[in-house]
Amino acid sequence: MQNLNILAVSDSIGETAEQITRAVLRQFDIDNQNIIRFSHTDEKEKIDKILEEAEKLNALIVFTIVIDELKKYMIEKSKEKNIIAIDIITPLMNPLMEHFGLKPKETPGLLREMDERYFKRVEAIEFAVKYDDGKNTRGIKEADLVLIGISRTSKTPLSMYLANKNLKVTNFPIVPEVEPPEEIFKINRKKIVGLTANPEHLNKIRKERLKALGLKDNATYADLNRIVEELEYSTKLMKKIGCKTIDISDKAIEETAGIILNWYKENNYK
Repeated sequence: MQNLNILAVSDSIGETAEQITRAVLRQFDIDNQNIIRFSHTDEKEKIDKILEEAEKLNALIVFTIVIDELKKYMIEKSKEKNIIAIDIITPLMNPLMEHFGLKPKETPGLLREMDERYFKRVEAIEFAVKYDDGKNTRGIKEADLVLIGISRTSKTPLSMYLANKNLKVTNFPIVPEVEPPEEIFKINRKKIVGLTANPEHLNKIRKERLKALGLKDNATYADLNRIVEELEYSTKLMKKIGCKTIDISDKAIEETAGIILNWYKENNYK
């Protein structure tokens, strides 16, 4: 049997056309198959060259072109040259348009864009879990964003929320008796956010935390004087670092995260 040549053509990278073709070919016992991918086919001239190649190789074309003008051109020209060109997307797209009245975006590469965002988000969430609450200071250098603050200033929930926005976030607690990691002084201060709150707010939250753990709420952890001491220490440290500070008192996680995201974009995407 002669070589079975298939040209996987796309106005994006061509991964979908190639994968579907390979999935179908698995249904046959073919040893001499050859799939050639043609990516970013966004001009009629490129289609012409692909059709020339298909004629030369006696190849079949499988394509995922979403730009209507180019799709029609591919279909028309392949018919003129008696080349089999299989449109993978249109058989599903047309019923969606007809039944639901939808209009396609005709934007190439949306599937890959979605996949990349998804995997980036998963990676960011795994990072936030791994480097939560100062578990490993190595994450400070690798992070997009570093959150610092004393206990119960919403470091962990903010880290997880921001991870869902595709940011790699680490956080570590500020404790007067513990020296902060040296890495914090070596990174760009525009990647550091200090979280603070008024003493009464923290006093209330810490008492509730102790009760949830079945402990008495008069422990040192919830003592107002101790909280003031921790806040004074953290304020000095944040000033020394020169980082952005946010008072999280009476703010929802979404509100604080919004402030952080806006600030981060302004300072890190110029």
